[in-house]
Amino acid sequence: MHKIKHHVLVLSALLSSAVSQAQVKFRAVTPGETQEGLRMVHTPHLAAEPAAGNNRHQLLVMIPGTNGKAADFRTIDSCFAAMGYYVITPDYINTVITTACSKSEDSTCFDHFRQEIMFGTAVSDKVEVDSANSLVNRVTKLLVYLAAQDKGWREFVHNGKVQWDKVIAAGHSQGAGHAAYFGKQFRLRGVLMFSGPQDYLQYFNAPAHWQRERGRTPANRYYAFLHTKDPFNYQYQVADVSAVSHQAGTDTTMVQPGMPVRPGKSILVTDIDRKDKHGSTLGTEFTAVWKYMISSATAH
Repeated sequence: MHKIKHHVLVLSALLSSAVSQAQVKFRAVTPGETQEGLRMVHTPHLAAEPAAGNNRHQLLVMIPGTNGKAADFRTIDSCFAAMGYYVITPDYINTVITTACSKSEDSTCFDHFRQEIMFGTAVSDKVEVDSANSLVNRVTKLLVYLAAQDKGWREFVHNGKVQWDKVIAAGHSQGAGHAAYFGKQFRLRGVLMFSGPQDYLQYFNAPAHWQRERGRTPANRYYAFLHTKDPFNYQYQVADVSAVSHQAGTDTTMVQPGMPVRPGKSILVTDIDRKDKHGSTLGTEFTAVWKYMISSATAH
């Protein structure tokens, strides 16, 4: 009898989740629609709106990694939207891999890499991004455009400026570093890092300086999800995340699909056997892990 009740509850939860995802409203927006002259790098921006009556009044900005396309994030975006979050995945200039700075003898290489992509300031010799095509401007113009089209988005912008205190920045790989950099520059609701950052200076045997700086987002709002056999070096990633969140020691806990997440830890790791270990943290079998991360990050 208990087993039957358990299966009924599980089935009910799955059906409820499926219904919520079915009610998520998607919109594809080309960068040029949001501001004249903005070019499309890969695919249009992607925006997801939660179902009516399931609104947490918070916005998740999901940032793809190197050469990642916004269109490829539809599944993960729908999962977060089904949880009640508004979600955008921006198309941006991400064609240079972050690890171009890994062996640099310039201690500011990663700092300048992030700064130019984020704000468009001409400080990096690795990337070339102007202010109009910067990540901050692209996100801002997209939200202004969406707010003009649909009143549901209006709470995230005011007088043309993003209401950062309602934003959770998230990203995969290179995007994980951008999400963390957002957290340093703005006071966010939370930061979620998947399979990154990769900003470890091998020549200096230390995380990039920007990660160790005191940021505007409190350190206890940063959460990460990593794979122990990530080809981009798990140990470097742990050191980077620890630096970002100002942890003196390693603070990790193992997670697996279908298992409850041990509370109290901010660096979640898996050793799941997948061909693409770097991309495994975006697998939908880890939806419960994502929910734990975003709930914990925004609870503070």
